[in-house]
Amino acid sequence: MSKRTDLISGFYGSIDEDGRLTGSRHGQLEALTAMHYIRKYAAAGSRILEIGAGTGRYSISLAKEGHRVTAVELVESNLAILQQNGSGLENLTACQGDATDLTRFADASFDVTLLFGPMYHLYDAGDVHRALDEAIRVTRPGGVILTAFLSVHAILFNNYLNGHLLAGLDENFDGAGRVRHFEEQLFTGYDIAGFEALFANKPVRHLVTAAADSILELAEERRDFAMSDEEFAAFAAHHLATCELRELLGCSSHLLHICRKE
Repeated sequence: MSKRTDLISGFYGSIDEDGRLTGSRHGQLEALTAMHYIRKYAAAGSRILEIGAGTGRYSISLAKEGHRVTAVELVESNLAILQQNGSGLENLTACQGDATDLTRFADASFDVTLLFGPMYHLYDAGDVHRALDEAIRVTRPGGVILTAFLSVHAILFNNYLNGHLLAGLDENFDGAGRVRHFEEQLFTGYDIAGFEALFANKPVRHLVTAAADSILELAEERRDFAMSDEEFAAFAAHHLATCELRELLGCSSHLLHICRKE
């Protein structure tokens, strides 16, 4: 087992990953936004691959909607929950695997590929490009790849404005202001243009980059934060109408890069 796998497995084995997308307003908005874009690009009965499927929140929902879903998850504890929660769904297949090696799947096997999670935990440039190239390879020409990533700026805002700003700057940026990536971060972020540039010279056409959870992760840290179901519905509608605006992207913790394979 690699150091990266050890770190990731240790982290996810200690938290309630299954409740992450339901237990907070920012998690609910992230899930709502992701499903909005998946439904936009996935035709009925699509062959969908989710890489880094976690406990299967998306894979199970998509299988229940009639898609043929294959879920790949690195962390054994997450995979066990996915398999238990997805039991009985004949159109859902789940297996353990790493985003950097999808050799079990043939070229052009899927209509839609979701790379949701692995980019948070890949630090070496070679691994980053292997994961992207593998996701593109297994997607059919004309198919769509949705890749989730983290804003380095939101990481700083959400986690270090509590008396630890200098440590946060040192952990996420070098002396010249360039974004840093190393394993001990556990979660690694990008600036928007930097992440989009990873797809340069790959056989894809960029469709959109969208914010997934807006500023809600930071907002929920306020002691006076409150949002009723009615307010959340209104905020979500406003968010979906504005989440592609470039000026709002960097404040969102989670983002989606969406492209079509040529």
